[in-house]
Amino acid sequence: MEQYSSIKISALAEDERPREKLLLKGRAALSDAELIAILIGSGTRFMSAVDLSRVILSNVDNDLARLARMSIKDLQKFKGIGEAKAISIVSAMELGRRRKQLEQGKRPKIHSSADVYELLKPDLQDEPIEHFYILLLNRANAVIGKHKISHGGTSATIADPKVIFKLALEHMANSIILIHNHPSGSLKPSQTDVNLTKKLVAVGKNLELNIMDHVIFTDVGYFSFADEAML
Repeated sequence: MEQYSSIKISALAEDERPREKLLLKGRAALSDAELIAILIGSGTRFMSAVDLSRVILSNVDNDLARLARMSIKDLQKFKGIGEAKAISIVSAMELGRRRKQLEQGKRPKIHSSADVYELLKPDLQDEPIEHFYILLLNRANAVIGKHKISHGGTSATIADPKVIFKLALEHMANSIILIHNHPSGSLKPSQTDVNLTKKLVAVGKNLELNIMDHVIFTDVGYFSFADEAML
């Protein structure tokens, strides 16, 4: 079994203790072992909760899916993991599984520009002014967020790239779809639309965030930059 240091959590700098680190830096800053350490609360006389969590993870090759399949009895085989701690881990894994199932059942998937058009109909149908939206997608092209970036007059609205990519990064998106409406009914993108799309595509490449499409919405139809090979 892999050996780890026995430094107690209380001896660590405050911003490196799991609970304090979560409060100071946010949940995303914690490793899997640190999150499990919060669940179990304490380690053993010779091993901190973080080190004990690392031992558990190393025995499942750091695969959380394998950890989720472990029973309470399986977890109790690790010295320092009693029934209460094992129950905490199993319960957390089960909550994660249920959340995943719920999200997969509710999140729409984008297979084409037509899916984007239908999804935005409740927001953009019959709108007299321009609105700019983004859809944030995960690796499976499921929608993990829909956000209105701006709204303006009857012929223009401003889309701030900083706002768009900040939202995408915060939600850990894999790709972005841009959508704005033309109240005039015109399906032709303006030069401003074209320039903005090119700019966002370029920024997205640097951040490894793919701009999957830019859809112009009208009440009678839509225009897709992706369908027209303009991305």
